[in-house]
Amino acid sequence: MKIGHIVALATFAAALASPASAQDSTHGQAVRAVARSNAGKGNQGKDNLRAEAKISRDSARAIALAKVATGSKVRKSSLTRQNGTVVYVVDLRVPGTPGVEKIVVSAIDGSVISQTHEAPKQVVKAEGKKGERKKSDKK
Repeated sequence: MKIGHIVALATFAAALASPASAQDSTHGQAVRAVARSNAGKGNQGKDNLRAEAKISRDSARAIALAKVATGSKVRKSSLTRQNGTVVYVVDLRVPGTPGVEKIVVSAIDGSVISQTHEAPKQVVKAEGKKGERKKSDKK
């Protein structure tokens, strides 16, 4: 009779362990799937922004160029999130104007959110830096 109890307990234990091992297997698969999806996390943020954007980068550049003088050139543009909104930040060189015109265009509806001018930074040369003439070199 003891052998019957042992066999019954072993069968019962195997039945209980079965779903647990299946759950561990499913859990392991889920963990591996999450790990694979996080493997390229560096670009995932940009991909999410691109997915949220309703207008293209070229459209944002055209909108920004329409706000400044003819002959202006796009220096750089980037897709980012500001205050919870997906926007293109477009930096433009305007002919005859020092500095950069920074225009923020909504990537959702193409509206201009802001337009600011950034003056060129004053470069203060420290003594002995390349390009600086020493007092003895001046004539």
